[in-house]
Amino acid sequence: MLSTGLKQSLTLALVMAALAGCSSTSTTDQDAAADSTMTGTADTTDTSSMDTMEQEPAPVLDTVFYFEFDQSTLNADARAALTAHAANLKAAPQGVRLEGHADERGTREYNMALGERRAKSVRDFLVLQGVDGSLIETVSYGEEYPAVLGSSESSYSQNRRVELK
Repeated sequence: MLSTGLKQSLTLALVMAALAGCSSTSTTDQDAAADSTMTGTADTTDTSSMDTMEQEPAPVLDTVFYFEFDQSTLNADARAALTAHAANLKAAPQGVRLEGHADERGTREYNMALGERRAKSVRDFLVLQGVDGSLIETVSYGEEYPAVLGSSESSYSQNRRVELK
């Protein structure tokens, strides 16, 4: 059994170690200025020119486009996102794959055909925007790879899609 004084000393040591571990070193401009005065050098980096060189990050574009039940027509949101994708693909041509999907309602054959129509709808829109059609591959998975499992309208709506990869 440890004495009370030893317990207090160990507790104090643990608290001090925790506090020491939580301390951080500052990397502010004041530290750089203090270091430069000690070494006799000055930081001559012009930060205002760095601000103009930084570019805004490119917006993240949707890569999944959803469809209404038994439809293969693009909605306004999908057309807007695909217009931005088309601009990117024209600027830097690269191959893309369009994967068409359907919900589980209907026969397998019907859903395969519906997934194909959806993928081709997206492909046709991109080609109309000036993207080289030879760079676009379409494939239909029908109901085989659902995004969400379930038999509710919410699940179905998330499975009626085309994914751009």
